[in-house]
Amino acid sequence: MKSEELVYIWQSGDWPNWQYDPAVLSEPLARASRAQGHLLGRLADVGLAQRDQASLLALTHDVIKTSEIEGEYLNVQSVRSSIARKLGVDIGAMSPIDREVEGMVEVVMDASVNCQGLITQERLWGWHASLFPTGFSGLRRITTGSWRRDEFGPMQVVSGPMGREHVHFEAPAAQHLEFEMNRFLQWANSSTDGPALIKAGLAHFWLVTLHPFDDGNGRISRAVGDLFLSRADGCSQRFYSLSSQIERERQTYYAILESSQKGGMDVTSWLVWFLGALERALNTAELTLDAVLAKAHFWQHHRSVVFNARQVKLLNRLLDGFEGKLTASKWGAIGKCSHDSALRDINELVALGVLKKSTSGGRSTSYDFVAISEKI
Repeated sequence: MKSEELVYIWQSGDWPNWQYDPAVLSEPLARASRAQGHLLGRLADVGLAQRDQASLLALTHDVIKTSEIEGEYLNVQSVRSSIARKLGVDIGAMSPIDREVEGMVEVVMDASVNCQGLITQERLWGWHASLFPTGFSGLRRITTGSWRRDEFGPMQVVSGPMGREHVHFEAPAAQHLEFEMNRFLQWANSSTDGPALIKAGLAHFWLVTLHPFDDGNGRISRAVGDLFLSRADGCSQRFYSLSSQIERERQTYYAILESSQKGGMDVTSWLVWFLGALERALNTAELTLDAVLAKAHFWQHHRSVVFNARQVKLLNRLLDGFEGKLTASKWGAIGKCSHDSALRDINELVALGVLKKSTSGGRSTSYDFVAISEKI
């Protein structure tokens, strides 16, 4: 192939001999590694229950956000319940089992809990089948539990209205996938020189570039990247969610993927962005850990108070990050009780100094949660 015909990275004569500039990566790698060490160091000093809660939050965010990146929105409570069942964490009432949710949870958890296991063709096919238990993606039947076959043309990432589509990327043809995936799997399962965080970034990028499935390639590529991050952490529990950070920076994520997938084999720019996003995800996880510890502190502080079941449920919702204003009508809807019962619950908590009337105004009286620190 002539150099002027080169469009995509996998068409390079050097494919897949990755190139990157260690000097450029040294600072973002050091920053990500420091953030990683700081978070894991803090977690080493907290109790098992708090670690489980932090892991539950991180995994819930990971499942929700890796799906939202692809425009799929899962029920948060169903996801949380599914993960809690598998972790053996008591969260009170559980939501009914949702097969679509269960499949995504199984993939994310297998990538973390079994992070030291080999990455095999059968394992990736199993992940894919879990994502699409009906064999359909929306209304379209797809090949599940196997590499794609390109029955309807080349695998392309496109945007725009029908008839005016813009092709962002075209993956290697299906006829080359068995060879390409065997090469990827051999690399993934071999010891390689270089930092573990770099390998995580390369694994994510390599697999999403091959786009080996009819659908679900982004979710599976991020799960593989998370598997390598778990290995780098030396821990099978997840305490941060890179997918949540990617979802927050979705436009930049797609832009850096597209630019890095065109041209030669230098992926320095991708790795700089990946390490930066990882650092930001780790910093966000510090705030999540603060919230977990604050929740534990709250219940310890009020261990002598007898709350009714509705109050416990709503207080946990507030401690987990309640969105919007808390009103008596919302309390009644969530607690499945009358307006009078909701007001009685709320007034008891106001008397205890757990809630206070909001000063923000509005058509309905709303209430704010009183943090322990405000009482000291």
